[in-house]
Amino acid sequence: MINYTQVPSPCFVIDEMRLRRNLALIKSVKERAGVEIIMAFKAFAAWKVFPIIREYIGYTTASSLSEARLAMEEMGSKAHTYAPVYTEAEFPEIAACSSHITFNSLAQFEKFHSQLSTLNSQLSCGLRINPEVSVVETDLYNPAKAGSRLGIVADNLPDTLPTGIEGLHFHVLCESSSYDLEKVLTVVEEKFGKYFPQLKWLNMGGGHLMTREDYDVEHLVNLLQNFRKKYPQLQLILEPGAAFVWQTGELVATVQDIVENRGVGTAMLDVSFACHMPDCLEMPYQPVILGAEICENDRHCGLDPQSHKNQEIAGQARNDDYRYRMGGNSCLSGDFVGNWAFDHELQVGEKIIFLDMIHYTTVKTTMFNGVSHPAIALWTRENRLEMLRTFDYEDYKNRMC
Repeated sequence: MINYTQVPSPCFVIDEMRLRRNLALIKSVKERAGVEIIMAFKAFAAWKVFPIIREYIGYTTASSLSEARLAMEEMGSKAHTYAPVYTEAEFPEIAACSSHITFNSLAQFEKFHSQLSTLNSQLSCGLRINPEVSVVETDLYNPAKAGSRLGIVADNLPDTLPTGIEGLHFHVLCESSSYDLEKVLTVVEEKFGKYFPQLKWLNMGGGHLMTREDYDVEHLVNLLQNFRKKYPQLQLILEPGAAFVWQTGELVATVQDIVENRGVGTAMLDVSFACHMPDCLEMPYQPVILGAEICENDRHCGLDPQSHKNQEIAGQARNDDYRYRMGGNSCLSGDFVGNWAFDHELQVGEKIIFLDMIHYTTVKTTMFNGVSHPAIALWTRENRLEMLRTFDYEDYKNRMC
C-alpha cells in the first residue's frame, strides 16, 4: 500500500503491485481465449514502467508517429498502428515502425498502398469499419454516432475488399463490458461477416475494461473462444488502454488555500483539472477522493441519511459544514469540480488523494498557464518510492518554442 506521506505534491504515483495484478489478469485472458491483447498508448505511455509491462504483454497500439516510435524504441516491438489520417511526410517512418497499419478510408489506403512494398513489405494492412452501433452515451467519446469521421460504414465498402487488405478494425467501446462487446460483435458479423473469409485478422479495438471489479471475465473468454471457433482463420486482437492501469494509482495534491463565495467553499489545490485531469471536465465525471464522499446534489453527498451510521456525516453535509469543491490552479474560470463531503474541516497544507488517476491523465496533461506539472512516480513492490520524472521551468519553456 502506498505511503502517501512519502509522496511529494503534486505527483502521479503508480502502484507496481496493482499494475502487476492487472497485467496478470490481462495475460490470463489472452492465453485462455487464444487472442492477442495489446496496450493502447493513448491511455498510458509512461515508458519507464514498460519493463514491467513487457513481462506480461509484448505489443502495443499506436495512433501517431510518436507513439509508433515509442513502441519500437521502448517496447522493443513494432506497433499496430491506426490514425484517422496519415500525411505524406510522416507515413514512411510510421510504416517502418509498424507491423500492422489500419486506414480510416479507402482513399487513404489507395494513396499509400503502392509505397508499402518499398517501405515495409511485411506490413499487414487493414481498414477501420464503423458498425454504426455503440453503447457509449457521451458523444465526445462515441465513434459510432451519426456522421462520425471514424471508420467506413458497410454501405460504402465494395463487395470484395481491395487487394492488400488483410484485416478489419472496429473501435466503438469505452470502459465497456463483455456484454457490450457481444452486442457490437453481433452487428459487425451481420454487416461485415461476408468479408471474413478474405481476412487474416480482426481488431476489436479498445474499451474492454476487463480489470474492473464487476467485469465478467469468464463471459469475455467464452465469447472470444466461441467467435474463434466460427472463424478459426482470424487472429483476434483487442487493444484496451485503461484496463491496463485501471485503479493502479493516484494523483497526490495539497490544499493551498480555501476560499468562500456566497456559501460555496472551494479548496484551492496545487493541481489543475484543466491541465492534469482533463477528462473530469470533458466527460465530465467526478473522481473519488480518499476519505471523502461525492456529493450527488446539494442535499445528498453519497451517503444514506436514513442510516444511523451515516446520519452524523450526512447531517454535516446537508448543513454545508464540511463540503467543498476542489479548485484547480489555472486561471480558467471553470477549472473546478465538486462537491465532496469530508468528515472534518479541511486545512491548508492537507493532502488530497484523487483515486484512479493513471489512465488518460499523464498522456493528456498540458502546460496551459505554465502551471507546475505533477511529478510521476512508482511505488515499487518493495514499498519504495521511485521518482520517474519531475518537471521544471525548462520543460515549459522548451515546449513553447
